Amino acid sequence: MQANLQEGRHALARKIFHGRAGQLYQRYQDGMEDQIGALGLVLHALVLFNTRYMDAAVTQLRAEGFDVRDEDLARLSPFVRHHINMLGRYSFQLPDLPGGLRPLRSPSEE
Repeated sequence: MQANLQEGRHALARKIFHGRAGQLYQRYQDGMEDQIGALGLVLHALVLFNTRYMDAAVTQLRAEGFDVRDEDLARLSPFVRHHINMLGRYSFQLPDLPGGLRPLRSPSEE
């Protein structure tokens, strides 16, 4: 199980660090440490984002009467990455969202 968690973390880090094919190109140690620190910060932000939304989704599903079993939740990973756009434009202005989260899609929209 621990190996799968580490593999998921490394896969997400590779997805984030795609621009240089996962290679550090700074010629000095401080520059490499800065790159690794920034990668860690972004990686942790994505894990927090995923965790908050997975928790909100599970809470909503349970409130709507769906049977969400704890043994199924134990298999969820905050390292999912298919929904993350690694290319493009980004806005860092926080929108005014009720409860701090975007509205969740209903299961029927899938």
